Amino acid sequence: MKNTPWDSYQLFLQVARRGGLTGASVASGLSPATVGRRMLELEQETGRMLFARSQTGYRLTADGQTLLDHLQEMEAAARKVDAWRQAGEGGATVKIAAGTWVAWLLTGNFSAIRMPADAFNIVLTIGEARANLAYRESDIGIRAFEPDEANLAARLLGEVAYAVYVRRNAGELENRWIAVAEDEAISAYLRWPYRQTPEPIVATVNRPRSLPDLVRAGAGKAVLPCFVGDLDPELQRLGGELAELRHRQWIVLNNEDRHRPEIRTVADRMTKLLKSYADLFAGKRASRS
Repeated sequence: MKNTPWDSYQLFLQVARRGGLTGASVASGLSPATVGRRMLELEQETGRMLFARSQTGYRLTADGQTLLDHLQEMEAAARKVDAWRQAGEGGATVKIAAGTWVAWLLTGNFSAIRMPADAFNIVLTIGEARANLAYRESDIGIRAFEPDEANLAARLLGEVAYAVYVRRNAGELENRWIAVAEDEAISAYLRWPYRQTPEPIVATVNRPRSLPDLVRAGAGKAVLPCFVGDLDPELQRLGGELAELRHRQWIVLNNEDRHRPEIRTVADRMTKLLKSYADLFAGKRASRS
């Protein structure tokens, strides 16, 4: 029997995870036609129908799901080998995915996450998009909702509150919004100013990290997490909490990797750090008025 090349299985994973040829084409650099041909060849080699094909995409058959489960087990084993090899080369790597403001808190307290004697390295990816652990793009992620993926484990960290902030003692700014550009406004709190009419949005930025800077500069008001705005002595809340924006916050890990010593260590330290800020996250310690 002919041995199937490993790269065919890797291409199968991309099609399965992205639901069709287009996503797999982008990920692999191959044309959709080539990806489709390779999947037909894989079905011929395995003697099983792996996909139900339609105009809306590729859906896994029962045999396709079984193959996906087997390949994910192989990936987990391969990652353990990689971690073992990296440790011998001078240290494993722990990949963390976090949003703008949690990352801001982590970097400000980095000595609590990685200590001088640690043999592992940290890679921190910052962005508002959902942390993707199912495909091993990250080892640890922070999410605003409990994961529904079967292979992910989650720890509840607490709740996050939001409010509108202005420069302290600057009442004339109350009718001017500052916001992240609409096409970059992924999170609910970033979309909030676009739902408030007729008050104008007088300035936009492409990243949330610039919002407090503009508020301090007197450009207008902005929606911020309370743990950010309440820690800034130059800002004050305008009104109460925006209750509809409140959400829970979770630290998420891949079930198959969470017992790796370096991942468990970093996850435990992050959990301890973020829980120590629970009252601030929940908006219970408003800044001085």
